[in-house]
Amino acid sequence: MQDTDTAEPEVTVGKLVQDFKVVMHDAESLLKASAGELGERAREARARLTASLQSAKANVYKVEEKALAGARATDRVIRDHPYQSLGIAFGVGLLIGVLVARK
Repeated sequence: MQDTDTAEPEVTVGKLVQDFKVVMHDAESLLKASAGELGERAREARARLTASLQSAKANVYKVEEKALAGARATDRVIRDHPYQSLGIAFGVGLLIGVLVARK
């Protein structure tokens, strides 16, 4: 019998982006909270962390935009060619079914 509590959650681009945004927000809060009570080495580390966070934010937004653009393009193709899309999906499903049944 399989335990469903240990099943790995499905990871999507949207979920990944949302989780990363939470991490960035928490890191920004930590930076703000520790702003006044740092030594010289800690200030340097704080500056590097700030730069890294800014770079990470830019990359996350790029990934999010690319994912949305890809979803829009896929939706547009499917809406423009519904029967061809259905045929391709059927063919891929049939091929996967045959490959799985062979084992």
